[in-house]
Amino acid sequence: MTDNFADRLLRAVAEKKTPAVVALDPVYARLPAEISEHRDLNDEADSEAALDAVLEYCRHVIHVIAPLVPAIKINSAFFERYYSEGIEGYYELVQEAAGNDLVVIGDVKRGDVGHSSECYAAAHTADSEFTNLPDVMAPDAITLNGYFGSDGIRPFLEAARKDAKGVFVLVRTSNESAGELQDVATADGRKVHEVLGGLVAQWAQEPGMVGSRGYSSVGAVVSARDADTAKRLREIMPQSIFLVPGYGAQGMTAEHVAPFFKSDGSGAIVAAGRSVIYAYEDTKYLEMYASEWKKCVEHACKDFVADLKRVVKIG
Repeated sequence: MTDNFADRLLRAVAEKKTPAVVALDPVYARLPAEISEHRDLNDEADSEAALDAVLEYCRHVIHVIAPLVPAIKINSAFFERYYSEGIEGYYELVQEAAGNDLVVIGDVKRGDVGHSSECYAAAHTADSEFTNLPDVMAPDAITLNGYFGSDGIRPFLEAARKDAKGVFVLVRTSNESAGELQDVATADGRKVHEVLGGLVAQWAQEPGMVGSRGYSSVGAVVSARDADTAKRLREIMPQSIFLVPGYGAQGMTAEHVAPFFKSDGSGAIVAAGRSVIYAYEDTKYLEMYASEWKKCVEHACKDFVADLKRVVKIG
């Protein structure tokens, strides 16, 4: 039996000595010229050529970052736009990343109720049970929309428990309008995101979810720029590992994410996307490496890791 997801993630963080996660959100228009101008890949209007270019780029990024970070977050939306072949490509990248010893988080943000949730859970948390698809591999964990409540989350919890996978429930997100709903005060004075955080804390304590380090396979996606909110959420969900988006291109710094960690440096992982994967667009890195785009990505990833190391001590 595969060991608890939280234990596996924490072990990977300890081995790489960083809680950094690279978010893979590839857009064809921003691919390096070396790929997008290749004669077999230079037609954005052709779904096959465009997808092949995106996948080629992603495979290179995976190989560059794998020695540096413990995990990758792959956003399925950027592949679903290419229809059935894009979905196939997404699962190919899950396998590619896992083969490079990365913990793979599928950023799928699924949520529904009843049989719909059961089907989503089967598709995204379990490796293929179909005899003609033996090589289809699900990610180690996925992101979920928790705003359907317990009956929407339950099928995912059961699937995660069965296959030793993890989930990260959206609690407080990093987008600008998040507060329109998530920060609304309820009758008892709690904000909506705090109410959901309380539910996450309950799900995190369920049998079979907590690993040997005291952390649960039920994590939370949390992002806030003020330390008070971060500390309050940390208190509400003590057993959950936080997946913290918003670093880099969205304006959050290492100082912003530090309060999401516990005093021993555990309890959170931090995702950076555009500031790393498109580093070859940044003058800072272009001046060092000109057209060597992979070296730009590598250097930006190292800078990301070093920046987090200033405020978070691992081990």
